Amino acid sequence: MQQRSPHVSRRARAGRPAAAGAVAVLVLAAGAPAAFSAPSPSPSASPPSAPAAGAAGAGAAQDAAAVVGGERLGRPAVQVAPRTGAPELPAVLTGRSWLIADAATGEVLAARNAHLPLPPASTLKMLFADTVLPKFDRALEHQVAPAELAALGAGSSLVGIKENLPYRVEDLWRGVFLASGNDAVHVLSHMNGGLARTVTQMQERATALQARDTRVVSPEGYDQDGQVSSAYDLTLFARAGLRNPDFRGYCATRTARFPGALDKVTGQRSAFDIANTDRLLGKYPGLIGVKNGYTTNAGATFTGAAERDGRTLLVTVMHPEQQSKVYDEAAALLDWGFAAAGKVEPVGRLVEEETGPGASAAPATEAPASGVLPHAIQQADHALGPAGWTALAFGTALALWAAGRLRTRRRPHTAAAALPVLPGGVPVPPRPDYAPHIAYSVPARTTAGPAPRGSTAVGGATAVGGGTRRRLTRHARSLARTTRARLAATNTPHQDRRP
Repeated sequence: MQQRSPHVSRRARAGRPAAAGAVAVLVLAAGAPAAFSAPSPSPSASPPSAPAAGAAGAGAAQDAAAVVGGERLGRPAVQVAPRTGAPELPAVLTGRSWLIADAATGEVLAARNAHLPLPPASTLKMLFADTVLPKFDRALEHQVAPAELAALGAGSSLVGIKENLPYRVEDLWRGVFLASGNDAVHVLSHMNGGLARTVTQMQERATALQARDTRVVSPEGYDQDGQVSSAYDLTLFARAGLRNPDFRGYCATRTARFPGALDKVTGQRSAFDIANTDRLLGKYPGLIGVKNGYTTNAGATFTGAAERDGRTLLVTVMHPEQQSKVYDEAAALLDWGFAAAGKVEPVGRLVEEETGPGASAAPATEAPASGVLPHAIQQADHALGPAGWTALAFGTALALWAAGRLRTRRRPHTAAAALPVLPGGVPVPPRPDYAPHIAYSVPARTTAGPAPRGSTAVGGATAVGGGTRRRLTRHARSLARTTRARLAATNTPHQDRRP
C-alpha cells in the first residue's frame, strides 16, 4: 500500500474487489515528435483480473494498420530494437503494460502493450490538471461550499478540505498532486463549472492530444465502469502537463503546509503538513515528478519524469503483479533508458497535439479576477458604435488635458496622480506606458452611503476635485453630443445633385 498521512488521506479497507495488478506510469517531459493517426479504441476494457486482456486487448484498442505512434506499439509482446552494445532490458518486468520514451524526440525506446486500455486510477489526475490548471490564477481564493464535497466516492483519498472556508487555488493544486486528494479535484471541478462539464473537457483534451485509448468518467480517476486509459496515453498526458511550469512545480513538490480548520475560540486558522506520496521523488536521481495513485481495481499507479546528462525520459508502467513493485520496475526502466540512449532503434513515437481544424486546443488561460477591466468598460464595447467611441475619445482627451493643467497650476509639488475617470466613475484605460502597475478592478465598498467627493472607481483621491470633475464632465458630455450630431450629419446620405 502507498504511504499516506493518516490525517489527510483515507482508503477503504473493505467492501471492494480483491486487488489484481497495479498500474504504474513514470513520465518525463518536453519534446516534439511527429504525428500519426488512428481510429478510436473500444470504449471499455476487461477488468484487471481477466486473463485474456493483456494478450488481446492491445490489438483491439487500435487498428494495427494505423496505430497511434506506430504499428509496433499495437503489438502485445515486448517491443525493442537493440543495436550493437545496447544493454539488456530489466530481467523482471511484470507490468501488464509499460512504455519508455525520450521526451525531446518523442522516440519510444521500448514498450509492451502500449495501447492496452486499463483502469488508470489517480494517474488520470494528470489529464485533469492539464485541462483545468491553466484556467485559474494560483493566488485566487475560493470559498468551499458543502455541495462541492458531497459527491466523493467511498474510500476516496482526501487532503482534508473543510467546507465554508476559503482556499487558495495553489493550495488546492498541492492537494491534488501531493495527497492525490479527490476533495481538491471536486472543488476545482465545481469552480470549472461542475463535474460533468469538467469530464467533457477532459475527454476533449484527450482527443486533442490523440490519446484515443482514454475514456473519462470521473475527473479524479476514481474507479468507474468504462473508465480506462493506456500507458501510451498517460505518457502523453504527463508530457503535455510538464510543459506547464505550474504543473511541473506542483508535481515536483515534496512537502507543503496545507490550510486546516478554523479555531472557533481563537479565530485562528490552523495548518498541517502534507507530503508527496511519490516514493521515488527525492530518491531517484534526477526525478522531476509526476503523479502516482492507487485503487483496489486498478492497483498501484505511478507517473514520473527524470533528467540526466541533458536527457529527459518518460516511462509508464501499468499493473505489475505486485503493487509494491511499481516503483522498482519504473526505476529499472529509467536506468535502462538512460543506458540505452543512442543504442536502440525507436519502436514508435509519441505524437503531438492536433492543431488542425476541429481539434480541441489546450484550454486558454483565463484572466485573473484582479486584472480584468471594469464591467462598465466591457459592456461599453458592445453598446457604443463608431460615433459613440469617437465622442468618448474627444471627451477623454478633454478630461486628460484639463486634469493635467489643473495639476500644474494648483499642485505643482504633487508627484502622484490617479487615473482620469469617465462619467459614472469608470476609469479610463491607460496607454501601455501610463501607470502599467494599476490593476483595473473596482474594489468593493466596505461602508454604506454615498462615495466621498473626489473619490475614483480605482480607489484613492483623484487629482481633480469633485466640483471641478463635475464641470469637466459637463464639458465632455457637451462635446460628445456635438460630435455625435456632426457624425450623424456626415453619415446621412445626400440626394444626387446633377448640374
